[in-house]
Amino acid sequence: MMISSFEDLLLATRQQVEPQRLLFVFSGADLPDDATPEQRSRFQSGMGGALTPLMCVDKAPEELGAFSALVEESREFGHEWAIVFVAALAGRGGVAPTSEDAQAPLQRMVESIKAGLLDSLIPFDRQGQPVILS
Repeated sequence: MMISSFEDLLLATRQQVEPQRLLFVFSGADLPDDATPEQRSRFQSGMGGALTPLMCVDKAPEELGAFSALVEESREFGHEWAIVFVAALAGRGGVAPTSEDAQAPLQRMVESIKAGLLDSLIPFDRQGQPVILS
């Protein structure tokens, strides 16, 4: 299935044989101190920058409605974020993963984002649209 929106992701997770838990890492975009004038210009136009993990959460697909509700909930934590990275954690034997099961994978996601290893994560912007990072 092609994921072209957050709603597509929810649909895909709900169609899996094993129950899923969604993992979210909200990241801010910062401009490094040693940025070039070109990088500064791109950043000011809303592009580029270094992604910094700010907060993370895990949720069962049934706990999620519209993407706007996730955005609203994220405001409670007081961090302005630019991109949310999402991954899914599959259960086993028909048993869904718990929040405790999600802690180590969430930490690995944070470390992957810090290292720029993003291939296994789906990034979404604040409108719930997938982002292509270059």
